Amino acid sequence: IWKLPCSFFPLQSQLSQALNGLSDRAKEAKEFLVQLRNMVQQIQENSVEFEACLVAQCDALIDALNRRKAQLLSRVNKEHEHKLKVVRDQISHCTVKLRQTTGLMEYCLEVIKENDPSGFLQISDALIRRVHLTEDQWGKGTLTPRMTTDFDLNLDNAPLLQSIHQLDFVQMKVSSPVPAPPILQLEECCTHNNSATLSWKQPPLSTVQVEGYILELDDGNGGQFREVYVGKETMCTVDGLHFNSTYSARVKAFNKSGVSPYSKTLVLQTSEDTQSEEQTLPFPVPLERSQLRRMSPFSSTLNLQPSFSGRSYFELRSSAHQLSLHSSLQSLNSAVAWFSFDPSSAHADIIFSNDNLTVTCNSYDDRVVLGKTGFSKGLHYWELSIDRYDNHPDPAFGVARIDVLKDAMLGKDDKAWAMYVDNNRSWFMHNNSHTNRTEGGITKGATVGVLLDLTRRTLTFSINEDQQGPVAFENLEGLFFPAVSLNRNVQV
Repeated sequence: IWKLPCSFFPLQSQLSQALNGLSDRAKEAKEFLVQLRNMVQQIQENSVEFEACLVAQCDALIDALNRRKAQLLSRVNKEHEHKLKVVRDQISHCTVKLRQTTGLMEYCLEVIKENDPSGFLQISDALIRRVHLTEDQWGKGTLTPRMTTDFDLNLDNAPLLQSIHQLDFVQMKVSSPVPAPPILQLEECCTHNNSATLSWKQPPLSTVQVEGYILELDDGNGGQFREVYVGKETMCTVDGLHFNSTYSARVKAFNKSGVSPYSKTLVLQTSEDTQSEEQTLPFPVPLERSQLRRMSPFSSTLNLQPSFSGRSYFELRSSAHQLSLHSSLQSLNSAVAWFSFDPSSAHADIIFSNDNLTVTCNSYDDRVVLGKTGFSKGLHYWELSIDRYDNHPDPAFGVARIDVLKDAMLGKDDKAWAMYVDNNRSWFMHNNSHTNRTEGGITKGATVGVLLDLTRRTLTFSINEDQQGPVAFENLEGLFFPAVSLNRNVQV
């Protein structure tokens, strides 16, 4: 009988254990192959879904571009209709004047042929005055076209083309970005005595998660900002501020990824401590909005920056009488807000001087400039002086939204309500619609007054303190900025 070596059984056990380990690896490999085959199927399904999503996104971009194309074509058509209307109006006006002039000339020639000296002497003086008067009516600028034939529109598509060329995929699974800067809602901000209520929101298109907000005010003396509120609310009332002091306020948002940039800064001016309980500045907050109150050792009243050379009168609830263009300025001295023209929102062709109280333009085309202060409540009146007026241009004066067209006459779009005026007459214009032609124009040294009554929701104009035409516009609502459009022939 053959005897097995004594080392046989331990080796057999070791081999068996090794086979068990290898069997486990083989089993894991089979499961991994199944997983890979499932991944192939999943990749195919995800590819179809991703391609469909990509096509939908690109189609949405194309649809947006087509809609924008239609809007731009509509603007070109409006410009076309406006140019035709202005030229046809001038043709009609000139034709009537030419017919009157020709008739007078023919009549005068017949009178000259008259052989009766006594009859001629009776009418000669009146005819001579009439001829001179008619000649004066063909004054400088009458035979100058009011409209150019060029379409001064240039589509700036370079940024969009660059964005299209840079359009690419981004990694989807990234950490959440920081929030966008909040937007202060001016129409919901208010002040009362020595407290201020501020309201804000996230930008409309922002989809980034926000965990809270930080509201900061300075010390009312130009010092450092400090936190007065941290939390999730979007409205805060700050109490216990100093009367008759000026502060700055700003807000930022935060989430787990970090803190947003600050919002735009509001300048706040508190009430005087003698001010009546019934006096309230613009931008009242709806009572149904719940307010978070925060006590703080300094105080304020919303008053958006000083102003250009006109006065703005806030609503005074204690007054029983409606202010007119000829109201006494002295009685409202404590409610005056001065403001200047705003370089940051003006067209690049606007030229500023005199601490931004004076503007002109380096272009023959009309360009728009706004005032720094926006109004949504109360009664406001300001005046503009015509420092230079050459070649009978037609500047426009009125109010506008912040996003009004800056490269066209004020009132050409639906974002402005204006009166444009030349040396003889004026018209009201909104959304490129002209109404209420009124005789009487401007010259160098003239004063144009603008009365924005947001209590009655009306806009009225004056020239040299006399009302020009009827009430220009009614049913005004929202936030309005003082606005002017002018070319290089005008300085205001």
